[in-house]
Amino acid sequence: MGTLDYIWMGILAVFQGPELFSVLGLPVSVTLVMILAGFLTGIAVGATPGLAGPIAMAIALPILISIFGYTPDALLPVMGFLIGVMKGATIGGAVPAILFNTPGTPDAYMTTLDGYPMTQRGKAGKALRVAHFASASGDTFSDIVLIVCAPFLALLVEAYLDLPEKTALLVLSLSFIAAVIGGSPGKGLISIGLGLLAVYIGTGEDFYPRLSLGTQELSRGFPISTAVLGVLIIGAVLKELQDLWRQKRTIGDVPDYRENGDQRLYWADIRRLMPFVGRSALIGTAIGALPGIGSTLAATLGYTVGRRRYAKVKRPDAPEWGEGASEGIVATEAANSSVSGANLIPVLSLGIPGNAAAVFLILAAESIGGFNPGPSVFRFTEDAVNPELVVAFGLFTAMMIANLMNWTIGGLFMRSMGVMIRIPKHILLPSVLLLTLTAIYVQETRMEAIWFAMGFGVLGYLMRMLGISPLPFVIAFILGGKLEESARQAFAATGGDPWFLFTSPVAALFMAASVAVIVLTQRKPAQTHPRERT
Repeated sequence: MGTLDYIWMGILAVFQGPELFSVLGLPVSVTLVMILAGFLTGIAVGATPGLAGPIAMAIALPILISIFGYTPDALLPVMGFLIGVMKGATIGGAVPAILFNTPGTPDAYMTTLDGYPMTQRGKAGKALRVAHFASASGDTFSDIVLIVCAPFLALLVEAYLDLPEKTALLVLSLSFIAAVIGGSPGKGLISIGLGLLAVYIGTGEDFYPRLSLGTQELSRGFPISTAVLGVLIIGAVLKELQDLWRQKRTIGDVPDYRENGDQRLYWADIRRLMPFVGRSALIGTAIGALPGIGSTLAATLGYTVGRRRYAKVKRPDAPEWGEGASEGIVATEAANSSVSGANLIPVLSLGIPGNAAAVFLILAAESIGGFNPGPSVFRFTEDAVNPELVVAFGLFTAMMIANLMNWTIGGLFMRSMGVMIRIPKHILLPSVLLLTLTAIYVQETRMEAIWFAMGFGVLGYLMRMLGISPLPFVIAFILGGKLEESARQAFAATGGDPWFLFTSPVAALFMAASVAVIVLTQRKPAQTHPRERT
């Protein structure tokens, strides 16, 4: 079968999947409905400070699996919903930043610098339209790069890397993630080490309980959902609750700035903004393709590069940069939105998650089964059909459908979500905690999973208190099993050579790069993220 055959099969898998209902005699597949539901949910979650796309994905995943089960037909509906959430949350995050000067995430801080001054001038509607246009443009560009590059990179890895090289590549990826996340390579390595320690508790490759302290509960290991949701979500909720208690924050009246003048976005505006969209989309895509860096750096670089361009082309009557320039919104939103698609390049081609959203996509694939992200996905077979490749092109189709929804209904729904900012955090955060624990119990159906999750939640809280990012922990927990399996196979394939990571030139190069990444980044001062405005 050729490439076009697999592309067509992936499209049909989305449009002709299990039917949910029909409209005028035309069947509507459940995957399409789930993409739409996830997209609208993502916008609502992104528009709510204190929430984020990964939180909605974490809560929804166990519930969706309990509804759809573990059959191959469940893959595209579940992952389609998660992709929709990821896409919607990306554009929804601009809403509180523009309307209420409240960035829900660090990368949205840059949007407040020009977005909120536009709101104060009565141009909130136009600011939201500008943000939507930039976000949708950057996201679409990033997805096109993903569709082109992911199969190509996977084929290169499969053709030229053997077991020792793949093992060394995993080590390099973990070193790179430890170095670039959290501001300090030392803290990143601690987070990675804790993740590997946690995943290796329980039954290993030889089916002998290890590090279990003789207890039956630990001998089965930690369920992946308890570790991921505990460290990422419960830990974040505990830290937010502590901040609320410490600061004794009171919610005052939100200033009401009424719109005045024309709020529409004209073709002349688009032509003026396109150079800023292009530069920021390239920056965000390049950064997103590197696992672990994230959208905050992309937003910062996009905003900085846009400032230099704006100084050269600024009109005499235009506002200053940082005082309500629509180009500042574009430079930020196009950069952070173009990260989301590119972040899936290492996921689908190498099986390496680069951000929290990618973590839940891999978690969904591992929980349901039938799809293992990595180089083997893009193996084109002539005789038999490769079902994983069909799923991959189905995911590409889902992403393009979500982009179409973004361009058509995304802006309208986005502008209606301003009311979400008014939900008090002291009500929102306990609700998130309860939903997370419910989702864990729905998937595991045993009380010890709740205790494990709370334990990992405390660990995540302590890591945040000490300035240690929990994301390397989660990525190491997910990749730990793959790393052990690859290392064991490489050790056996090389005849028990203990130096198998250094006998191959490519593997030795990867190992040297792992050390170099840690050493070189250690010399740089820790980066500080801009604080959120209150």
